[in-house]
Amino acid sequence: MPAMKRVAVTESVWTELSDLRRPGETFSQLPEEMIEREKKARLIEHLKQIADEGDFVELPP
Repeated sequence: MPAMKRVAVTESVWTELSDLRRPGETFSQLPEEMIEREKKARLIEHLKQIADEGDFVELPP
């Protein structure tokens, strides 16, 4: 079994998290999904930044 940690949150954050949970979803699953979405969003943003600001060299055929 993985180690369990506790994270203190305000009452308003707890309420918001509760509202975001899907039926049957645990409070552990919710942040796991949120973390994965954030990682993907950051990767996409990074790739867009590279495309917009990067200096690219054309490769010969």
